[in-house]
Formats: sequence, C-alpha cells, structure tokens
Amino acid sequence: MAIGVAFGVLTNPEYVIPEIWSNFTNMHPSGTPIWSFMFITVACGAISGFHATQSPLMARCMKSERQGRFVFYGAMVSEGVIALVWAAAGCSIYEGAKLLEMGGGCPATVYDICSKTMGSLGLVLAMLGVIACPITSGDTAFRSARLVLADWFKIDQKPYVNRLKLCIPVLAVGAFLGIGNALGKIDYNIIWRYFSWTNQTLAMIVLWAASMFLFREKKNYWLTAVPATFMSAVSMTYFISAPECLHLSTAIAYPVGIVLAAAFLGLFIAATKRQPKNV
Repeated sequence: MAIGVAFGVLTNPEYVIPEIWSNFTNMHPSGTPIWSFMFITVACGAISGFHATQSPLMARCMKSERQGRFVFYGAMVSEGVIALVWAAAGCSIYEGAKLLEMGGGCPATVYDICSKTMGSLGLVLAMLGVIACPITSGDTAFRSARLVLADWFKIDQKPYVNRLKLCIPVLAVGAFLGIGNALGKIDYNIIWRYFSWTNQTLAMIVLWAASMFLFREKKNYWLTAVPATFMSAVSMTYFISAPECLHLSTAIAYPVGIVLAAAFLGLFIAATKRQPKNV
C-alpha cells in the first residue's frame, strides 16, 4: 500500500499530497470543527482505550515480560505507520467533497484507494487485510466484554456452560446491531461515533489510572498525567458539542472542556497529596 501510494504520487500528476504549511484551515466539507472531532474521528490512531482492554489478553500469550515492549510498543508503532499510509492516500487522492460524493462509506473508499494505487492483485490483498482486521478486533472485543461481565458478576469462566451464559447475550446484541444496520433500521455511523468517543474516554481513564500507578511506584507520572489531561479535554469537549451527545455550541464546549480537564488534573494532584509518604 505504501509503495502504491508513493509510486502513484510520483507518477500520477492527479495524486498530490497537500503541503501542511499551506493548509492550516478547516477543509472539512461540512465544516465540522477540528477540535476535538479530529481526535475522536481517528480514534485508535490518536490513542486507544480499546487497545488497553486487550493488553491482558495479549499478555497471556507472551512467554516473558521482556517481550512486552516488542509486542505492545511495536504493534502501536506499526499501526501508526498504517494510519499514516492511509492518511497519505486519502489526502493525495481526494479533495474534501469528492470523498463525500463517493458514498458507501469506508468500504467504498478502501476499494477505490486500493484499486487506484495497487491494481487487481494488490486490491485483493488489501481487502483481505481490511476484512481480517475488523473480524479479529470484533473477536477480541466480544471476548473482552465477556471477561468484564464475568468479573462484574463473579462468574467462573472455566466451565463451558458459564461461558455460553455470557457469550450468547453478548453476541445477540452484536447480531441485533448488525442486522439492524443491514436492514437500514440502525445507522451504524452513529454507533461508530459512540464507539469512538467511548474509546477515547476509556483511554483517558486508563491514562489517569496509569498516572496514579506511576506515582505510587515513585516514577515519573507526568509521562501519562499530561496526555491524560489532554485526552480529558478531548473527550469532554466532544461530548458537549457532538450532535449525537449534548450538541451545544463550540463557544460553550471549548471553555467547559478545558475547565473540566483542568479540574481532573486538580483532582489527581489532590489525590497524590493525600497518599501516605511511605506508599
């Protein structure tokens, strides 16, 4: 994909990646605010709470803690590279309104980009990858949901019968949403927006939890407290201004989001002051 995009940009005069210095404006066709919608839109590409929930599952597959940096850090760097490749492809091939005119959402966009940059063989490989990723993500998401419910209700997951007690209703909810979308009764785009917001909100919570952990371990907790504050502003601002949430004006959402983020930071600092010195 990366080779296809680079080759296409070099050989096709229509593919031009816009200069960042010349485009410090909001180029969204519908005028959607950049802050904080951009960070919610890119979701896992910014920071992922969803990936944090998969860490315990991945950890069980490792033979040693020494593999942690390679597995977790390496996976996130790789995903970041993939995100940059798709961003470069989108910026070079489309110009704002052209993307909206295509219709069909993400599948149509993926098909169009792959066919233009890689041809038939590359298109097949890319589509297989795009299909495989959501399937594996869905698998881990359902498994994570089952384990969370098992912890909440203290249901032992060793017996298969107990697993089915949780798997069946969890999968039923997923099937209901999928069938509803296929029948046109449920707008999956709205569901995806809620997922993106909860994903970033979960990332915010994990960062605050990690900050307190680092504080108790007498390590540099600001490494996570600073991004936790930033993600708090992102999450709160989006919740206040997004159409599917409170839908208030940015004149209200921006200052309130910043104030709430500062309040969270203040609560964290106050919590560190209350901790015993010998902890």
